[in-house]
Amino acid sequence: MNDNIKLSADNVNLWFGEKHTLKGASVKFIKNEVTALIGPSGCGKSTLLRCFNRMHDLNSEVRIEGKLMLDNQDIYNPSVSVTEFRRRIGMVFQKANPFPKSIYENINYGLKINGVPDKDRPEIIEQSLKESFLWEEVKEDLKKPATRMSGGQQQRLCIARTVALRPEVILMDEPCSALDPISTKKVEELIQELKKDFTIVIVTHNMQQAQRVADKTVFMYLGEAIEAGPTEQIFHNPQHELTQKYIRGAFG
Repeated sequence: MNDNIKLSADNVNLWFGEKHTLKGASVKFIKNEVTALIGPSGCGKSTLLRCFNRMHDLNSEVRIEGKLMLDNQDIYNPSVSVTEFRRRIGMVFQKANPFPKSIYENINYGLKINGVPDKDRPEIIEQSLKESFLWEEVKEDLKKPATRMSGGQQQRLCIARTVALRPEVILMDEPCSALDPISTKKVEELIQELKKDFTIVIVTHNMQQAQRVADKTVFMYLGEAIEAGPTEQIFHNPQHELTQKYIRGAFG
């Protein structure tokens, strides 16, 4: 296996009951790069993303076939704990979901339940807020309820909560879809900064965003990964006719 491949899906099929949602999807994600998954609604982008941190385990209707790998480990290997993979693969959702606790406790809680010693936590919390471009905005208000922050700040807090646990991969499911342009710009700048330390996969409906933040782009359609390549190539010289049509806006 290529040492630069951090995460991969190989011929992944997924069914929700009778509905065949992912159809032989194969994708590779490179270490310390941002990869965007694009494609029309319902094409399987978020479904694929959720396979990687085993969120479908909670749905008894779901059946998955194929290989999903983190480094050289099978993510669905029954001998490895789900908790372990979820710690290594963090997830940021479309809608910011801060806990109904203080800003400080939002990050502290995850550290506590993951057994991080008390004495190490303040430094980690400060560091993760700095990494998420939030520290200067909130350092005087760490006891303030997170629910009183703006939407953009809440989303950056959720990212801080994720990076505090030092996952290897961060999955982002349309992290800017509920944000205004200024907050979106801050999150996009943050993504560029975070890729120095993490491998990032972002699902986005916004093709301009994919072009701004992603090193590589994967176009998905009806549950298949149709084409993958450098973002510049996918948007300016796509090889597949379906990709060309989607980029031109012929459907969406």
